[in-house]
Amino acid sequence: MLIGAGGIGSFLADFLSRINHAKTGKLYQITVFDDDKIESKNLSYQNFEEGEVGKHKVMSLFDKFGCNAEPYPVLVKHQLKGYDLVVCCADNLAVRRLLYRQGFGDEAEMNWLDLRAQGRNAALISYKVDPNLMDTFLSGPEGSFSCQGGDWDGSGKDINTMHMAIAGIAAQWIQRWFNDKDGVIDKMVMNV
Repeated sequence: MLIGAGGIGSFLADFLSRINHAKTGKLYQITVFDDDKIESKNLSYQNFEEGEVGKHKVMSLFDKFGCNAEPYPVLVKHQLKGYDLVVCCADNLAVRRLLYRQGFGDEAEMNWLDLRAQGRNAALISYKVDPNLMDTFLSGPEGSFSCQGGDWDGSGKDINTMHMAIAGIAAQWIQRWFNDKDGVIDKMVMNV
């Protein structure tokens, strides 16, 4: 399950879809939740094209990559049930809090991965992380934030690509996790 089809989620769906199309056969059943529609401002840093403006992001991912499309927000725990791994690609703390309340380590009710990017920074945080760090990871202002950062003026001049980098790292993490759950890191922070 991917929550969010924007800067991180649209690229992660692409990367996982490419793995599915490898000669080894389909490895992942991908379901993407997001109620947003594609806007012109998304085109410079999300995995969408001009002709898709106005379309639900998840429907575009369905058309391009065969992901199951759920054009709804994730608001309650019940929506998280039934997935091997829940990956947060959303840009707000409310969804992250919902995930983190599912627990950590061997005590976690479900396996989850939290991906973030903002400007020149990116992070990967998994259910394997020390729960004592939860307050640190969930601190910050409420609301939604672009993975381009607050000072981005919308031009290509200062566009950041950390959201693509963390999506690629997450695809590798997911590959390893499905093959060896104990062989993955608990967290990673990158600053360029």
